[in-house]
Amino acid sequence: MNTPTLTAHGFIGFLGRGAAPRELECLMAVAGGATGKEAARALGVTEDTIKKRLLALTTKLGVTRRAALVAKAFAIGLIQPASAPTPNPKQQRDHDQYQGVFIA
Repeated sequence: MNTPTLTAHGFIGFLGRGAAPRELECLMAVAGGATGKEAARALGVTEDTIKKRLLALTTKLGVTRRAALVAKAFAIGLIQPASAPTPNPKQQRDHDQYQGVFIA
């Protein structure tokens, strides 16, 4: 069974994991570095709509800041880079070592 996805702003977003499609689009725009105004322009909505969708998603995921929202979305597998390679076993061990730590 295939999981429905959205691809935008250099990310793949996975539907059915707690985010509404529009929330996911807003999240991917912000994760791609867009400001609220830039995301609104790209999605054809108002900046207020972007703020409301991100607020709804931060509430669902239990975070308060946009950076924390993006980090949590990556951590729970809600989004991933569109060109994410499949990790080899050594990379997976390295990833497991830092699980729960966000390194920028």
